Amino acid sequence: VKVTSALPGLKAPHMGNHQWFAHWLFDQFEDRTNGTDHRFRWDGEGWVGTDMNKLWIKSEGAVSNGVVSDGDQEFLYDRPIPHMRYFDAQIGVREDLDSGPSRTWAAIGIEGLAPYFFEFAPTLYIGKDGDVAGRINASYELMFTQRLIAQPEVEMNFYSQDDPTRGTGSGLSEIDTGIRLRYEFSRKFAPYIGFAYNGKYGDTATFARQDGESTSDPRLVFGIRAWY
Repeated sequence: VKVTSALPGLKAPHMGNHQWFAHWLFDQFEDRTNGTDHRFRWDGEGWVGTDMNKLWIKSEGAVSNGVVSDGDQEFLYDRPIPHMRYFDAQIGVREDLDSGPSRTWAAIGIEGLAPYFFEFAPTLYIGKDGDVAGRINASYELMFTQRLIAQPEVEMNFYSQDDPTRGTGSGLSEIDTGIRLRYEFSRKFAPYIGFAYNGKYGDTATFARQDGESTSDPRLVFGIRAWY
């Protein structure tokens, strides 16, 4: 997750007295490999709007052996939270689109900078059948120099009910974490290397074993981070 505020970018015409901006970021655009298998993953987001009102679009997923998994597309209205200087409230819709059955969720969450400049984004999802899910994203930037930056990240997913059709179980379902070391040739372009770990738990792990998949997946990563 990357949080920005009125960064220079694409400018649109004025609406009233509010200037419009746009910002787009691919935080992860990478190959994950364990030496014998490769998995391509993307994680990107962008927004367009004013300082007070924004439309966010978020997308993530992975491709391995022609199969798309973990496909998640979100469209969110974003507005600053009064008296919480570094946090915005977000509400909208999430659509799970990949090689598995699709799911639609209502989404509500917050996103911003926690103390000590941790980027923090918890989100609650409500399905059409009353299912509830949750996601917590957190990351931090460690600057060795103005160009060499390490970024540890973690994403945790939770579900209230089992969904065998998508291989997700109740409780803590999955943790995707890692650390990436990037070199910023410019603020807009940075290749990186790192390490990523994906772990499945509870009934999600049971479903994975039944499908012949690993429940513990450490990998080296190579990728590019870019924004506009």
